[in-house]
Amino acid sequence: MADNQKSYLRAQEGKLARGEISRRRFIASVIAAGVAVPMALSMAGKAMAATPNKGGIFRQGLGHGSTTDSLDPATYENGFMSIAAFSFGNHLTEVAASGELVPELSEGWDASDDGTTWAFKLRKGVEFHNGKSLNADDVVASINYHRGEDSKSAAKGVIGSVTDVKKDDEHTVVFTLDAANADFPYLVSDYHLMILPAVDGKIDPNAGIGTGGYVIEKFEPGVRLISKRFPNYFKEDKAHFDGLEVLSLIDTTARQNAIMNDDVDAIDRVDPKTVALLARAPNLTIMEKTGTLHYTFPMRLDVPPFDNYDLRMALKLAIKRQEMVDKILLGHGALGNDHPISTANRFHAGDLPQREYDPEKAAHHYKKSGHSGAIPLSASDAAFAGAVDAAQLIAASAKDAGIDVEVVREPKDGYWSNVWNKKGWCACYWGGRPTEDWMFVSAYVEDSEWNDTAWRSTADAKTFNALVLQARAELDEGKRRKLYFECQQLIHDDGGAMVPMFANYIMALSKKVAHPDVVASNWGLDGTKSSERWWFA
Repeated sequence: MADNQKSYLRAQEGKLARGEISRRRFIASVIAAGVAVPMALSMAGKAMAATPNKGGIFRQGLGHGSTTDSLDPATYENGFMSIAAFSFGNHLTEVAASGELVPELSEGWDASDDGTTWAFKLRKGVEFHNGKSLNADDVVASINYHRGEDSKSAAKGVIGSVTDVKKDDEHTVVFTLDAANADFPYLVSDYHLMILPAVDGKIDPNAGIGTGGYVIEKFEPGVRLISKRFPNYFKEDKAHFDGLEVLSLIDTTARQNAIMNDDVDAIDRVDPKTVALLARAPNLTIMEKTGTLHYTFPMRLDVPPFDNYDLRMALKLAIKRQEMVDKILLGHGALGNDHPISTANRFHAGDLPQREYDPEKAAHHYKKSGHSGAIPLSASDAAFAGAVDAAQLIAASAKDAGIDVEVVREPKDGYWSNVWNKKGWCACYWGGRPTEDWMFVSAYVEDSEWNDTAWRSTADAKTFNALVLQARAELDEGKRRKLYFECQQLIHDDGGAMVPMFANYIMALSKKVAHPDVVASNWGLDGTKSSERWWFA
């Protein structure tokens, strides 16, 4: 096919997708261009399927949610609330489906030559759900809410480098950092940092009022979120549904039954054990994306006996990682190496030797630790599908090294508020982050509320914190890579993070759900923006 013919056909497909020509006219035009009738019909179908339709109630069943959830963005701790955040709120920037960082509430940004000052120009004409127009005061108040001295926000560590944020004019906000940060525009896309309307310099974090594509009608923590489309949404080509119903279905079987029985239109966290079963259902499509999702078993250094280096090392050496990938993920993932940076990340430490199961070395370190007795490991499938089984595998492999691990099966509800980030050793998952710095400041730097290993006081932890600051300001790619390699090695060697596996995002969709050709892999359900980016065919 000649290049000019290809160009013509692509142009005709674009016209059909935009509604500029009818299906009949499209078919006639491509046949006239030499395309056979069956191919013309197929091309018409694909072009029309790629055209977003408006309408319908989009029902999502999520393997997340807790009765302790709240609309306060500082408290968001699971996937249910990130789905909620991206449906009713927006941020200064966003990670597009392609992985590229793009402006959202901002039109763009500029940095000073030394990388310590960042100015964001805001879009004009953006409206909050209460009718207020977006301005710089809203951004300043929203960001300062997470920065306060007494703030317990999960995003406090993310923007810990911000020393000042101020209004330059009605539509310009300037951030001043304590050091250069080449990745700063990524950080303000964090789902906690949505921009809320300000009154007298303060926001109401629990009001649930944003600038997003959907207006909250009902929020029942741990149960459901019901929303309707915001008619004045500034993204005219997004948020196609009339409304949303987001359901918390933590039980794997309940979630699977809901999608098979057409009670919901999409689910996340499909159990690898049921992928083949769901794939056979004539009304469903399986979507699988490889990204930064990783399953962890954090050991808190502020809870004995995990403050003991040899005890931590003994447990790390007592895990059969490949067995977990084979039995828990059923091959839908890859080995982890006790640090959170995946092969999808830019500065992944691929040369770091893979930690292997070594019962003799594990026994050596365990004896050196001086510990005796059972070590409790809390787990629930609220953490991830198969988390309890994974904990049992750890207990079995540790036993061969002479280490007694007692698996404590925790309730699913309240797991994230009562177990994770509190108990000494538990099952967890992390969606990962697009940049190394963002991942580290979310979960590993000393002042992060989500430092779920409490890795702060050791000499290596202090070195790590200094390296993160140094790498953040380093503009030379080669030097930055070496610094991030050291960061990953320190977590691998000294930290309390046990990261045995990276998992694929596996989702099941009704065949009536349509989406763009490119779907994000930074989180499940299209970067948790399915409600904005998808539509009914």
